Amino acid sequence: MKITNVSYERLDLKLSEPYTIAYETIDNTVNFILKIETDSTIVGYGCSAPDKIVTGEHPKEVEMALKALIIPYLKGKDPFTYAFILMELKKLLGRKSSSLAMVDMALYDLMSKKADVPLYKLLGGYRKSIATSITIGILSLDETLAQAKDFVLQGFSILKVKGGQSLADDIEKMTLLHEKFPEVTFRFDGNQGYSVVDSVAFVKATSQIGIEIFEQPTKQEKEERLGQVMDQIDIPLMADESLKTLTDVFRLAQNERVDMVNIKLMKVGGIFEGMHINSVAKSAHIETMVGCNDECALGISPGFAFCFVTT
Repeated sequence: MKITNVSYERLDLKLSEPYTIAYETIDNTVNFILKIETDSTIVGYGCSAPDKIVTGEHPKEVEMALKALIIPYLKGKDPFTYAFILMELKKLLGRKSSSLAMVDMALYDLMSKKADVPLYKLLGGYRKSIATSITIGILSLDETLAQAKDFVLQGFSILKVKGGQSLADDIEKMTLLHEKFPEVTFRFDGNQGYSVVDSVAFVKATSQIGIEIFEQPTKQEKEERLGQVMDQIDIPLMADESLKTLTDVFRLAQNERVDMVNIKLMKVGGIFEGMHINSVAKSAHIETMVGCNDECALGISPGFAFCFVTT
């Protein structure tokens, strides 16, 4: 099987529900859909969701990479040499992780279609179901409670709540959420908004809630602070923004700074890179969660397949 044609489409999307995290409010996103055609009837699709903070790219940079690098490079290649293709493109693209992820997804899509099996099976997935959470951004107390009620009525039993702007507000919010919905499992994402002192204070003040995961409370630039927090709390601490590369997970593991990592295909460069990161995490007994950015369903689907082989 050879690649005969490569094209793309840009989607400027408005979010149905804007959301706020500790350092910004997001109400729109740009996605690129990559289409890879072959000399058979099989077509593969991938997705890029660039974000300058998370993936190191503006949409304009992704479009330039598509025209100048990705499309010329892929033509004539055999998709089953994906390891070599992705290694070469990684060198060419540098830190443009969602651009690499887009190609990665399309190649895996081609291979799973050629094998005539769902992607999760091609990756070795064996589970029939997994637990998932839904996220509540930073809202007023009343809006948070209302959205939580709506999600619970929809059947969600795990809620991840964003915070990091106000320690006092976050403590009050989590306390009331637990009182209103005692049967729900809660996770909390500080989105780099806390100091070490605030992080420890938050965990102590919410100890009766049984928060399942405490995600990235401190700045990614001050990674040692994650270790300082982990040493003083008794719930799992997870890195998100601090994990973008294979080197990052090795360093986090080597220095024993976290209990968990959040792998997002857009920020790490796709499934192939994600599998390496997951292996290093496993070797250090660090648990893995798979997250997403603002990609459309086409971009989230490969991440969902990846979930079935990560833990």
